[in-house]
Amino acid sequence: MKLFSSVNDVNDIQKLVAEALELKKSPYAYQDLGKNKTLGLVFLNPSLRTRLSTQKAAINLGMSVMVMNLDKEGWALETEDGVVMNGSTVEHIREAAAVMGQYCDILGIRSFPKLHNREEDYSEGLFKKFVKFCNVPVVSLESATLHPLQSLADLITIQETKATFRPKVVLTWAPHVKALPQAVPNSFSEWMCRAQQENLLDFTIVHPEGYELSEQFTQGANITNNQEEALKGADFIYVKNWSSYKEYGKVLTYKDGWMMDSAKLTNTNNAKVMHCLPVRRDLELASEILDGPNSLVIHEAGNRVWAAQAVLKEMLLSC
Repeated sequence: MKLFSSVNDVNDIQKLVAEALELKKSPYAYQDLGKNKTLGLVFLNPSLRTRLSTQKAAINLGMSVMVMNLDKEGWALETEDGVVMNGSTVEHIREAAAVMGQYCDILGIRSFPKLHNREEDYSEGLFKKFVKFCNVPVVSLESATLHPLQSLADLITIQETKATFRPKVVLTWAPHVKALPQAVPNSFSEWMCRAQQENLLDFTIVHPEGYELSEQFTQGANITNNQEEALKGADFIYVKNWSSYKEYGKVLTYKDGWMMDSAKLTNTNNAKVMHCLPVRRDLELASEILDGPNSLVIHEAGNRVWAAQAVLKEMLLSC
């Protein structure tokens, strides 16, 4: 594996999930694989779980890790070609990415969208240029449109804890006070749609009108605006806010009542509740759920290590 940026970079998702669960049982079984290898983690945005879990995964594989907060510690990057750099940018991405590739055997890149220009964000220009110029395998630590390590951990969690052969999984929109990217719901949707194709689960998306995700990530999903109907018989509920894709980056008006609370669980198959974190308590998700027996959020976050370790192992094998 030379690139991990979406589910489309994975030939066999069931095999990758199984590999992650084996690594969870024996975290240090492949420490020699990463000996004398270096993972570079480049952050242009804040991170807690992605940063720590990916470092932990690399250490478990015997790798050294270098972390750079490029937004705070690096030179201002120029990303466009043909530009006379007589402004605020100091270093071109062509040289910056190439130099990082000289120092590291694998690079991880994290950057968020600006949520101003949909075409620009969805082109994934910044991420693609890092991939093009660094000349080493690249793992996405979240990009403008996708968060594949999170979604792999989510699928691991579902497969590990499911009580039925083909569980019903529901992605439900939740309220928020600010405009958030579509990366996590996009990514979760494409991974769940792929899992549904392989008969691993049934997948439903529910959101208020105006919050439709890009169709490129939702092919095969059952999509509705009726949360009560969507939650009937659910085995897993994934709670997440996102801003509008159609009216790009906007927070639209919606009817109250979208926050997940315990009352809504009575309509489900005693559903387990998931969230990628961080979560705004009693706005997106009720504290009574987060602190109760139906919450999987900590378990899910723990599986971020094994998701990252499975991906890094595949990349090391290809180095």
